[in-house]
Amino acid sequence: MPVGVVLRKTPGVTRWAKWHWTASAVLPGAGPADWRVLRQEGEAVEYHAATCTLELHGAETEAYLHGITARVPSLYVVMRHVAGDPPLAVDLVTASPYEAQDYSDSGEDLVEKVPMPPGLLGWVAAFVEDFHQDEVFVKRRRDKERIDRVQDGIGDPRIGKAGDIYASPALKRRRLS
Repeated sequence: MPVGVVLRKTPGVTRWAKWHWTASAVLPGAGPADWRVLRQEGEAVEYHAATCTLELHGAETEAYLHGITARVPSLYVVMRHVAGDPPLAVDLVTASPYEAQDYSDSGEDLVEKVPMPPGLLGWVAAFVEDFHQDEVFVKRRRDKERIDRVQDGIGDPRIGKAGDIYASPALKRRRLS
């Protein structure tokens, strides 16, 4: 489903950041956009920055279920700093909080959480209802074989050693004297 991303530009609060950018909303079913001004209030401006395709995958239904059952169901907008004006490029919109976490771990991307509109929430919930299958937890059991009775050797045989690796430092000093 095409989803438009609305970015809000407000004046920065420090001398090091002239502008502060946030993802403020998403527009389900939006057409193509390239930084079209939607609203302007004083120095604050909202842009329809980009339209991305929101893709849902059957293997990710657990993540979507986690996202839509949160206190505030949300989409995640992944952006990257670019040189020039505007300074951000919208890379991705996802409904998976797990995927959003992966992008935020890199430190290169900006990930913004945006509340999911009710219509889009219903669409994602219907997808989860159709494709989600609970996985049965199977506890792993140890096998009964005892592996601690055989000593294969000490250390890595590929690495040559100059002497007894278990000799104490005091013993080595006596040998050198």
